[in-house]
Amino acid sequence: MQDQRIGIRIGSRTAGLLGEAARWAPYLAPALILYAAFMAFPLFDSVRLSFFRAGAAGSREFVGFDNYVRLFAVKENALRYWSAFANTWYFFFVHMAVQNVLGILFAVLLMEKGLRGAGFYRTVIFIPATLAVLVTGYLWKLILNPQWGALSLFLKGIGLDFLAVPWLGEPKYALTAVSLVSAWQWVGMPTMMFLAGLQNIPDDMYESAEIAGATKLQSFRWITLPMLRPVIGIVAILTFVGNFNAFDAVFAMENVNGAPLYSTDIMGTFFYRVGIAGQHPVSIPDPGMGAAVATTTFAVLALGAALILKATRDEAGAGSK
Repeated sequence: MQDQRIGIRIGSRTAGLLGEAARWAPYLAPALILYAAFMAFPLFDSVRLSFFRAGAAGSREFVGFDNYVRLFAVKENALRYWSAFANTWYFFFVHMAVQNVLGILFAVLLMEKGLRGAGFYRTVIFIPATLAVLVTGYLWKLILNPQWGALSLFLKGIGLDFLAVPWLGEPKYALTAVSLVSAWQWVGMPTMMFLAGLQNIPDDMYESAEIAGATKLQSFRWITLPMLRPVIGIVAILTFVGNFNAFDAVFAMENVNGAPLYSTDIMGTFFYRVGIAGQHPVSIPDPGMGAAVATTTFAVLALGAALILKATRDEAGAGSK
């Protein structure tokens, strides 16, 4: 008798869920169709393409894992791949250390009570993000010119001639310069997201901490950061995905070869050379190996995003206990 009751409850609950799904299906269908057409299908087609090689007259020949073997076993391809892979991680860490840390600090400062001109400061911080990346890159390329660039003239004018170096011409400086310019342009995005997260933290938590004698630094450590962990996780994922898909920042300030000497070559420029433009000296695109590069990049992104999401969720859960 009890089993029958349990079965009836499960059946009614299942019917209720199916009814809810049927009610919302017409509203979700357009979004699912668009997602399948423009996101899911290209992704799976790219994976499929990585098992083929372009033949004569536009034909394709199934080669199995040969594109992956050529990518990782051929010395020149593997050298360029792992160099771009390492540069992309550096590009990402600079954004995390500069862009996102400044984003939190700017958001906290903008939330200060009695701050005059907060709206103006928000606009100034966010304006660079509204500019085209190519425009920003070319402007900074002019600014960083070692001969007549504004930065070099300023440094020379204050007696810091030793800092007026070719930031984009030296392999040891170039990637850092490009990364910092990109972080400067996009700092407004995490700032706005952290600002929205801070607005959801109840004021009475800070008031209680102040009554208990906590300093602002202690309140930031024990209240602000734990409450912002979910937002930090989302920002980290967006930064991770965006940096591994980056292309235009390097293209605008250097070139698709990641000059000088491939020191600014990242996954986006490497993929472009292999799958779209073709690598020097042959310059014949290899869509199959380009798809292999895209597939391995997607695997890295999926794994990295899952780990970041799990870490921030676990930390948030531990902090709330």
